[in-house]
Amino acid sequence: QVRLAESGGGLAQAGDSLRLSCEVSGRDFFNYFIGWFRQAPGKEREFVAVIRWGDGKTYYGDSVKERFSISKDDNKITVSLQMNNLKPEDTAVYFCAAPRVIGDWYSRRGADYWGQGTQVTVSS
Repeated sequence: QVRLAESGGGLAQAGDSLRLSCEVSGRDFFNYFIGWFRQAPGKEREFVAVIRWGDGKTYYGDSVKERFSISKDDNKITVSLQMNNLKPEDTAVYFCAAPRVIGDWYSRRGADYWGQGTQVTVSS
């Protein structure tokens, strides 16, 4: 089992930066990818980014890969999402999630475990 707890959401203006953090715990989290999805009101869930715990390999969604950066801290056992040059269309609830299988983030299920989510609101 993997437990995930997000922090760091809030209000920002277009062009600002925000950093989200996901505290990871559980018996075998190191066997998972840990990352982020988002869902805006009235829209489908969108894959943002994941990092493979074992070797740090990262994957990004097309809409964010030039602006967002995902990283992990092996000591604190956290995964962070640095979001730069924010745009109003980045407004969404951001969920930390743990997919086990590569590519699952593009599937309907998305991930095996989910956090509660944190709101990010970007004004123009």
